[in-house]
Amino acid sequence: MGDSSNSNVQKAEELKLRANEAFKANKFSQAVDLYDQAIELNSSNAVYWANRAFAHTKLEEYGSAVQDATKAIEIDPKYSKGYYRRGAAHLAMGKFKEALKDFQQVKRICPNDPDATRKLKECEKAVQKIRFEEAISVGEIERHSIADSLDYHTIEVESQYTGARIDGDIITLDFVKHMLDDFKRQKCIHKRYALQIVLQARDLLRSVPSLVDVNVPDGCHFTVCGDVHGQYFDLLNIFELNGLPSEENPYLFNGDFVDRGSFSLEIILTLFAFKCLYPTGMHLARGNHESKSMNKIYGFEGEVKSKLSDTFVELFAEVFCCLPLAHVINKKVFVCHGGLFSVDGVKLSDIKAIDRFCEPPEEGLMCEILWSDPQPQLGRGPSKRGVGLSFGADVTKRFLDDNNLDLVVRSHEVKDEGYEIMHDGKLITVFSAPNYCDQMGNKGAFIRFGAPDLKPDIVSFSAVPHPDVKPMAYANNFLRMFQ
Repeated sequence: MGDSSNSNVQKAEELKLRANEAFKANKFSQAVDLYDQAIELNSSNAVYWANRAFAHTKLEEYGSAVQDATKAIEIDPKYSKGYYRRGAAHLAMGKFKEALKDFQQVKRICPNDPDATRKLKECEKAVQKIRFEEAISVGEIERHSIADSLDYHTIEVESQYTGARIDGDIITLDFVKHMLDDFKRQKCIHKRYALQIVLQARDLLRSVPSLVDVNVPDGCHFTVCGDVHGQYFDLLNIFELNGLPSEENPYLFNGDFVDRGSFSLEIILTLFAFKCLYPTGMHLARGNHESKSMNKIYGFEGEVKSKLSDTFVELFAEVFCCLPLAHVINKKVFVCHGGLFSVDGVKLSDIKAIDRFCEPPEEGLMCEILWSDPQPQLGRGPSKRGVGLSFGADVTKRFLDDNNLDLVVRSHEVKDEGYEIMHDGKLITVFSAPNYCDQMGNKGAFIRFGAPDLKPDIVSFSAVPHPDVKPMAYANNFLRMFQ
């Protein structure tokens, strides 16, 4: 018995070393699998649980990271890395107060560690800022529209400005092409034109229902793209490969336009400009990152403040609340950012009836459509992310049957090839940010649907070079410490 036990400990240690190598190579899913095997052989080693927590964090599976780090702490209450990993996961979820408790514990265990001291101070600053913002915040009922108080006509354009210009109130293709070129050269457009684009996009977006029906005539096609996350030069590559958006070449971008990548402003102004130019040639859905809490942590808020102004931060937050939550193509293909629901029997009419003009709640249909993920097992399970849920093929089938649909298309997750087909071919994940965060090594993808058969034609593509501005360059200073 002793020999067998020693053998398991030794095998587990070998698996841990292999997992560490996979982690260093940015193969985080492989690392998780190897840590799984090590834990099966020796579940009483806190290091394995903490290491797996770190790999889950890299995969944005923050709920799983918290669970693993908590297990490491249960095994060894004095193991500082357990608290450290849990604090980092709480931080990534925007739970600054919980993160603060964990870093305070790290400091108690390692009082002379300068890194722990620095991170604790940053966390304390973040919590103080949140408390201040909560103290001065205005309730939803009292809040007035920032957009209604802004008028782009009153903003003068200086004579020395040489960038793209809009003559009058109509956004033209010539302007958009000039703007794309300016962005390519890392030039920003004038605040007047940025404001005009955002306000005109707002008017269009708030006029549509929470679930939009898209009609693709026979002989025509429709392209669905997943997360682009501020990777502007990869967005330009999509347009190179598949053509610019137009009424004859319509697109749906399925949420998570911003954050992480450091060209998020360029992305959102491009997508909004095309929406203004071709209202039925550019469809936009909300993702979980089109929210104040995500933008505060993952870079968009800092980027907008740096490139435009604080006023635009408020404006974008308001306009993101106008984005619809789902689309249905020709009454057969259901498209949303995250996934399906914690209860059966949800009808398209229920989704259409969601009052979406708010920040995403922490539970309910709106939360789940933005945050949920498919799972290989049947039934439902807890979310790896700590928000929403995981759902199986049976849940997908019942939703499709209940609504006379054929297919679910969603985004929200990095996939090696840019896409993944699951649930007996009834669900496709599409993700359009290749080499995500400059480290994942994944491809991006988009899906072309041709009418009338709507057979998905999936195109994968690789990342293209971009200027030397790192991902997360504008992110919360505290979060950048953990990248």
